[in-house]
Amino acid sequence: MAILVDDGTRLLVQGITGREGAFHTGRMLESGTNVVAGVTPGKGGQDYEGVPVFDTVAGAVEATGANASVIFVPPPFAADAIFESLDSGMSTVCCITEGIPVHDMMRVADYIGTKDATLIGPNCPGVLSPGKANVSIMPRDIFSPGKVGVVSRSGTLTYQIVNELTQRGIGQSTAVGIGGDPIIGTNFIEILGKFEEDPETDCVVMIGEIGGNAEQLAADYVRSEMKTPVVAYIAGFTAPEGKTMGHAGAIVSGGESTAEAKSEALRSAGIRAATNPSEVAELVAEALGG
Repeated sequence: MAILVDDGTRLLVQGITGREGAFHTGRMLESGTNVVAGVTPGKGGQDYEGVPVFDTVAGAVEATGANASVIFVPPPFAADAIFESLDSGMSTVCCITEGIPVHDMMRVADYIGTKDATLIGPNCPGVLSPGKANVSIMPRDIFSPGKVGVVSRSGTLTYQIVNELTQRGIGQSTAVGIGGDPIIGTNFIEILGKFEEDPETDCVVMIGEIGGNAEQLAADYVRSEMKTPVVAYIAGFTAPEGKTMGHAGAIVSGGESTAEAKSEALRSAGIRAATNPSEVAELVAEALGG
């Protein structure tokens, strides 16, 4: 199995005719993903690589039965694109867009709870279930089908760790990049819960960052709710206090937001916490009994 996206995913691309949308639509099609529609207002009736383009998400869903969307819409309009997908009944919405104003995401955060949907992102690499569906900007060639789930705040660290897992012969069930902004649609706990319920995920890798307390909350959840083993890595061991490092949500204010403090909280919950990215694959093999 997989979580969020699989071979039943019928994908709609918002912003399909833009540079990023067009490029990554081609890559998702090459992955075998069932891309059934694109949306760009004012360009309905066109097509891209055989994918029909519509003016609205509602029109695209009615015509194609799309059940998931990926958003490549410029920041000023991205929140409205999220609302449009949520209102059209999408089960999974991945917002790749970076730089959405925080006050726009506050409106989205208030609204998402009224819908039976999962929003991944914004400012994220998306979701990829190897061999089933690629709803992301992730490089598919580094993935292999298997039974290790991956959830991460960092895109590039996801790629590195997935590549090392694959090189070690350890495949993945689904990789989820939740995004690194202060306000995102889905947190670690929600994704960990989905992996816990997936009978074909035997281990989970959690990749965190400095800033906030999301990893500590996840550690408490793992300790009380999960039987599936979890391996973690926290980026930012050498980050100076008061500096934003890469992501808007990755800022060390001291105390519990440091990589050291987060790693210690994870270990206290029985989670294997790596001290560098390359150690993750070794700890996963150990957790799987290999």
